[in-house]
Amino acid sequence: MIRSSIFPGRYIQGEGALKVLGEELKRFGGNALLLLTPYMHDNMRGEVEKAAGGSVSFRVERFRGECSDEEVERVTGIAKESGAEIVVGIGGGKTIDTAKITAYNIKSPVAVVPSIASTDAPCSANSVIYTETGEFKRYFMLPKNPDIVLVDTGIIARAPVRFLVSGMGDALSTRFEAQACAKKYADNLTGYKGTFTAYRLADLCYDILIEYGLIAKQSCECDVVTEALDHVTEANTLLSGLGFESGGLAAAHALHNGLTVAPETHEYYHGEKVAFGTLVSLFLTDKPSAVIEEVYGFCSSVGLPLCLGDIGLGDLQDADLFAVAEGSCREEETIYNEPIPVTPRGVFGAMKEADRYGKHLKAQQ
Repeated sequence: MIRSSIFPGRYIQGEGALKVLGEELKRFGGNALLLLTPYMHDNMRGEVEKAAGGSVSFRVERFRGECSDEEVERVTGIAKESGAEIVVGIGGGKTIDTAKITAYNIKSPVAVVPSIASTDAPCSANSVIYTETGEFKRYFMLPKNPDIVLVDTGIIARAPVRFLVSGMGDALSTRFEAQACAKKYADNLTGYKGTFTAYRLADLCYDILIEYGLIAKQSCECDVVTEALDHVTEANTLLSGLGFESGGLAAAHALHNGLTVAPETHEYYHGEKVAFGTLVSLFLTDKPSAVIEEVYGFCSSVGLPLCLGDIGLGDLQDADLFAVAEGSCREEETIYNEPIPVTPRGVFGAMKEADRYGKHLKAQQ
């Protein structure tokens, strides 16, 4: 049996880490394309330019909002025109994913600078492509992980709290999906079986969330960097990234993809929908009641979704909910990495039960 794990070339995290961006970039060339998410472009462009200036020349481009085929083509054209030797994605997951594919298209290294700790995208050799209107389209598998991942926790602390919490929702799925793949002997995203290291990192990711998640949220509410915030940022970004990619994906992310079929969910973040997908997976895979209580308790404490109404689907009719279940069970989906028989009817039932349990919990609060 062949097992495999993959990692980013260099991971740098800490308050003020943005200051070393230029120093890190110059190891790969003297000319960079900086792709900034709209918030970073409009509010922190000066800080980014100061961090890169003096070490490399660069062109700054504002991301248009969706990691779509059309946006990738546009940014790739700019990268070629500017003669970029390294592409830098600065912002959220879709900005980062676009930068990663652009770098692949022009055969250059890529650096990732997350402005939020909201997804596990930064460290992975994987991007998600959506339609221009935000529906999931396909995964784009890259031949290598980012060369640099640089996380300034000072920026993370100043970002809206909802982003950090969403990242916890994405990271929450890591342990359960890795466990499913290990039990099923399912392939991870490299096409091989996961390593013991990957599975243990997924466990560590979960343990950090349970131990430090609430304190990290409170730190972010105060715009301060604490050890708890630092730990959770690492869990959301590095451990979740290593865990999902080298451990494997299963039901939670497939359910996220199914939920994107419903337009009502488009205003909710990736991690919020993945979190509800994790709750559904607990019932789908018949987890013990103690596990269900712990996970729902954690979601309640940090403000993650507990029921369909929390992701805009409180009034969804059963026929439409069944369409979501069918979308989660498409032939190519990772839900089949679960070590159980999977059918749309079973997923539909688990969604109804997860919703009911969440409503019951909220009624008691």
